[in-house]
Amino acid sequence: MRDLAREFAAQGHEPVVLAPIERPCPAWLEQEESDGVRVVRLRAPGTKDYGYVRRTLAELALPFAMLRGLRTSPLREIKWDGIIWYAPSIFFGPLIWWLKRRSNCPTYLILRDIFPEWAVDLGLLRKGPVYYFFKLIANFQYRVADCIGVQTPSNLEYLSDWSKRSGNRLEVLQNWLAEAPNVGSTISISDSELAGRDILVYVGNMGVAQGTQVFIELAYQLKHREDLGFLFVGRGGDVPALIDQAREYQLDNTLFYSEIDTSEIPGLLAQCAVGLLALSPKHNSHNIPGKFLTYLQAGLPVLARVNHGTDLVSIIENEGVGRVYTGDSIETLRTLTEDLLDSPEARGEMSRQGQALAVRMFSPAIACKQILTSLSHPGH
Repeated sequence: MRDLAREFAAQGHEPVVLAPIERPCPAWLEQEESDGVRVVRLRAPGTKDYGYVRRTLAELALPFAMLRGLRTSPLREIKWDGIIWYAPSIFFGPLIWWLKRRSNCPTYLILRDIFPEWAVDLGLLRKGPVYYFFKLIANFQYRVADCIGVQTPSNLEYLSDWSKRSGNRLEVLQNWLAEAPNVGSTISISDSELAGRDILVYVGNMGVAQGTQVFIELAYQLKHREDLGFLFVGRGGDVPALIDQAREYQLDNTLFYSEIDTSEIPGLLAQCAVGLLALSPKHNSHNIPGKFLTYLQAGLPVLARVNHGTDLVSIIENEGVGRVYTGDSIETLRTLTEDLLDSPEARGEMSRQGQALAVRMFSPAIACKQILTSLSHPGH
């Protein structure tokens, strides 16, 4: 969203970003301005690194807490020309409803997470009272949107009924990522136990939706390869279990680091050979994770294990930017991995094609132009 806001400013608009900040702090913090983007941070309960029940309660309170802070800030009298928001979370509906009603302006939902459907796919929810509660929240969010942009063509079917209502506009909005300079990283592989190895790196959330444990199994299968190493950087509910599993397997080819600042990611990836991407095979929805774009931009070939039939499979295969697997055989995944790492010429071509694809399909300028067009002509 930072990249998108900066692109709006670069195209001559005056974007304002409303962002929650965890207590304790004032109801709102002084406005910041960076690259033409105004940022107002509004006090809200924390939603990260908590159990499901506490997180749900916090997210329910989130839009009302932000609204309370907004109404005491200097922005309370502003009439907005348009409102853009991002899901997850599904809980921003009440805040968007109030802003839309007050300004009588069009709204655009960037939908990146079909929840609670994916939670049912993964067995986290059953279609009972809790599911229908979340479905009610999600449907309210859809109702306050004039335009919805989903990640892939296959996701359009989830909102086909919504799109048939008069005044609604449903479209594919590709993900985006602005180019970022290499300013170095606090993680130095040359000073670690993996120095001198070709590094397969995973950056981002490690939770049940990703199924990252498949790469611990892969590391075990490849522990005899002293020229390869696995690096996991990020946070998530599965991290403790992944670390325990690596210890149980006595892996000396695997390292874990906690989340780093996004500005450090180009410097980290410059030290690596392959980008790892995982989506649980239980998913029925389609997703193009932000880390995929990060790897492309950094020139890293992608090694992906994702759900069958996802649009991501077609992109990786048709664009020639890596290797992708949708099955459950670790032996097959190991073979794909070794074929990739033992083919430097093929990796070089994948690197070039990935960087070209990032510019052609996943630029903030393209996303910004599309959103502006949709806000100007909702329902068309």
